[in-house]
Amino acid sequence: MARVRLEGIRKSFGSLEVIKGIDLEIEDGEFCVFVGPSGCGKSTLLRMISGLEEATQGRIDIGDRDVTNLEPSERGIAMVFQNYALYPHLSVRQNIGFGLSLARRPKEEIAERVNAVARTLQLEALLDRKPKALSGGQRQRVAIGRAMVRDPAVFLLDEPLSNLDAALRSQMRVELTDLHQKLRSTMIYVTHDQVEAMTMADKIVVLNNGEIEQVGSPMELYENPASSFVAGFIGTPKMNFLRGDHAPKGNGSIYGIRPEHLTLSADEGCWKGTVRHIERLGADTIVHLELGEDRDLVARAPGDMHVLPGMDLYASPLPGKEYFFTE
Repeated sequence: MARVRLEGIRKSFGSLEVIKGIDLEIEDGEFCVFVGPSGCGKSTLLRMISGLEEATQGRIDIGDRDVTNLEPSERGIAMVFQNYALYPHLSVRQNIGFGLSLARRPKEEIAERVNAVARTLQLEALLDRKPKALSGGQRQRVAIGRAMVRDPAVFLLDEPLSNLDAALRSQMRVELTDLHQKLRSTMIYVTHDQVEAMTMADKIVVLNNGEIEQVGSPMELYENPASSFVAGFIGTPKMNFLRGDHAPKGNGSIYGIRPEHLTLSADEGCWKGTVRHIERLGADTIVHLELGEDRDLVARAPGDMHVLPGMDLYASPLPGKEYFFTE
């Protein structure tokens, strides 16, 4: 385990600056998630921590060492990619122990460490199978096991669940969180999926256009977003934003209210709209209201609420749940 510190990190590709001065500290044993839209720089930042990309400027410390100019193999990290990159001709046992074999570790040590990792990841019954005989979730666990067996100071995970279907992603989120609780290792995880960030992270780093928008715990970012960008990125469905005549007056030009903080009524309320679309999710119903002039509101209502497209409804904000942003 180790603390990770970034000081003044910049990255340019020719005249294009993609990382524009990042200062960040990730504590020993923390599960930190980099989240943001495509092209925001989150994978580039992870690759610089790993040593796969060279920083144009700045310093990277892992533990008590300056690793800025060290090779990936010298940094004490292990990386898990979106693509599992398993060797198809090798068994699960051989895939997990491959790095140790390359390092010419004793066979007894390799067997002991592979078996220990397999127990932790519940892969013991699969050790003699080839990757083609595994499910997507099992393959991802093998890839994680290959990283674990090296006993790294820091795990780096670059969108490792994006190739899985929705059910497997949900299962693997739980498994990765459980694994972190067991290992208490420092983990840095990249995703564009704010649900993954909210459900897994101790600390979330929201990136936008190569810069940090906000750093905090999931609930800190949800309850106290520093900008409309963060407010719109954290939470699902995303926050409603209103401007101009539809927006209540306050300190800021942009009014924000989350779908779960709106109440709906057939009789009266703050905004009148027509139901355009309904999403039935079981316990919840997501109602899309058209206010006119290409302005919509999305509200989260109880699952058994009687509502049909074309109905007129009123929406009102819960007191104390409104936000005003200048940008």
